[in-house]
Amino acid sequence: MRESDLYAPVKRHLEDLGYAVRGEVGKCDIVAVSGESVIAVELKLTFGLPVLYQALQRVPSVDLVYVAVAVAPGRKARGNWDAQVPDASRLCRMLGVGLLSVRDGMIVVHADPGPFQPRKQPKQRARLLSEFCRRTGDHNLGGTNKQPRITAYREEALDCANLLACHGPMKAAAMREATGSAKATAILRNDVYGWFEKIARGTYAIAPAGRLALALYADVLTARAAVR
Repeated sequence: MRESDLYAPVKRHLEDLGYAVRGEVGKCDIVAVSGESVIAVELKLTFGLPVLYQALQRVPSVDLVYVAVAVAPGRKARGNWDAQVPDASRLCRMLGVGLLSVRDGMIVVHADPGPFQPRKQPKQRARLLSEFCRRTGDHNLGGTNKQPRITAYREEALDCANLLACHGPMKAAAMREATGSAKATAILRNDVYGWFEKIARGTYAIAPAGRLALALYADVLTARAAVR
């Protein structure tokens, strides 16, 4: 497939909307005019930064800008594009650019250009701030994903393991009171990291893996102690 193969279906789509269409006008792949309205369309076989750079260069000189990309034949290629569409559409809207795809000669409009204001997500913001504030320090190297992440939950689990190592088996209620963590009971019961052993109803002891964790994350425990 060539980029020029996208021209005919995009032209037909714009003509159906009442526009007169010309190819390769100035630096634009397509220019369409209807009355005072001027549209520019950039054609690309794949969606990515190159076509977005081109589209943004057209924004000052026309009313609306679209990028049109090809959807390659084959189930895998189409599945990959379908998975990409939500993020691609959101990015185009944020840039004020429209997004079209060409599949089997047919046009699909994923996004129209225009002002865009992302919808705020207060619950997600609250979760981020809660996680930030519950951590005692900066124990993770940003950009890494191969190492265990020190989350607020892991820090609280370390508190539980440390208490069990120092004081022996404890009931969950006593652990919750000693650590001040509302999640202490769930941490012991769910035992996400394999650090705890249930030895009686509501009573837990530290497991061998928990003792290894205390040694591995000794710096985190030191930081928590310093904050207190």
